Amino acid sequence: MTKRALISVSDKSGIVELARELQGLGFEILSTGGTKKVLEEAGLPVKGVSEVTGFPEILGGRVKTLHPKIHGGILARLDQAGHHKELEEHGIIPIQIVCVNLYPFQETIARQEASLEEAIENIDIGGPTLLRAAAKNHEHVTVLIDPADYPEVLAQLRERGEVSRETRRQLAAKAFRHTAAYDALIAEYLTGLTGEEFPERLTVTYELQQPLRYGENPHQRAAFYRQPLGSPSSLPYARQLHGKELSYNNIGDAEAALQIVKEFSEPAAVAVKHTNPCGVGRGSTLAEAFARAYASDPVSIFGGIVALNREVDLETAKQLEEIFLEVVIARSFAPEALEVLTKKKNLRLLAIPLEAPLAGERKLTSIGGGLLVQEYDYFTLEQAQISVPTKRQPTAEEWEALRFGWKVVKHVKSNAIVVCTKEMTLGVGAGQMNRVGAAKIALEQAGEKARGAVLASDAFFPMPDTVEVAAAAGITAIIQPGGSIRDADSIQAADRHQIAMVFTGIRHFKH
Repeated sequence: MTKRALISVSDKSGIVELARELQGLGFEILSTGGTKKVLEEAGLPVKGVSEVTGFPEILGGRVKTLHPKIHGGILARLDQAGHHKELEEHGIIPIQIVCVNLYPFQETIARQEASLEEAIENIDIGGPTLLRAAAKNHEHVTVLIDPADYPEVLAQLRERGEVSRETRRQLAAKAFRHTAAYDALIAEYLTGLTGEEFPERLTVTYELQQPLRYGENPHQRAAFYRQPLGSPSSLPYARQLHGKELSYNNIGDAEAALQIVKEFSEPAAVAVKHTNPCGVGRGSTLAEAFARAYASDPVSIFGGIVALNREVDLETAKQLEEIFLEVVIARSFAPEALEVLTKKKNLRLLAIPLEAPLAGERKLTSIGGGLLVQEYDYFTLEQAQISVPTKRQPTAEEWEALRFGWKVVKHVKSNAIVVCTKEMTLGVGAGQMNRVGAAKIALEQAGEKARGAVLASDAFFPMPDTVEVAAAAGITAIIQPGGSIRDADSIQAADRHQIAMVFTGIRHFKH
């Protein structure tokens, strides 16, 4: 029986070597277009698909392989006599190997200048159909989409004359993942053009970035995936310049630090522990900003993650070197800074360009049996409807501090309270079951430094108790959303203590 392999790929890596070995093993090679030309130029005899079908490629190459003499050869069940009989009646020869990968749709839409017409023309039709047919009939057909799989398939053909059932099934699953991801990208692209925010079906695809040693705890298995065409300033697209492999918890904490530091245009430093900021500072230089972040909480920063929104210079690197840190994230690292920091063998150094987020990005949160989808919280104080219901207005310096606190508190787990000056956090109360509890934690951490400082809350005060504990600690100004049916009680308490209070009309829950 004639053995046939159909080869038609956009990625030509290793294709000549594959075809040459298959021919040596007795396979006749069928091919189309550019792949056929590459193989012929390498001196390999190749039969065109049109020679098999007796029908030319038409519509500018849109229709090439969609023909019974191709798909009958792929889909035939060779363990059924009836199928053999039909193949003979119609002059169809079975195809045992299908090696196909698809038009570069992802690469096309990744180019900002790519037009809709270009995108549409790079939606492959025949390729996915060939792959799905071969994968469906993997009991009899080996399907290849990845040059990395060529050596194993060739080795098995050389050693045993066939590809094992287990390998065929693994390759079939891989092919279906490939076509599913391809279709998901197309669906996402076209859905974006229609403006549908929450379609009736959500199709998403992610690529394996790296397997992880374990998850949140050593008994949990885990892996890290990235979104194709994700933001260049997102964590999966960071360049790791030094240090050991990132852990599951490193990645979660690094994401939290990255989102906070993006809030600032001036030099800023953020230290994170267990996804909450333990210290945030800003200054005229990066070194000054980091010194303030460190001073915010020199205990909790130990073993933490630090994010910086400028290139790390030598002065800042020397400060970082003195502390045990898990990860340092920055726009870039000066050569002299790298020389200092790379002496710490296990310290992970990540370089990320801090660009604006991609339009339309959504935050996905998995739950058992489902997925929560929402916009990212990019709401800023400049967009808020600000009012000051108290008798005293904030001073210019208090306004600066309140804006700083508002940028930070939106990234603290609810219930959240941040005590700060205009330059640094002094105390952070995170993830408490009631707001006054969060305030007490933040104020206790700030200690005497709370006198003359400001307080930011992620949500409104249902009772005046938070204002009372803030006043007792010496807080002079508060920023909160307002909107409680008992706002008047908190306003009266603030007026009694001559505290200026700002309402923003917007809350920042973070669960």
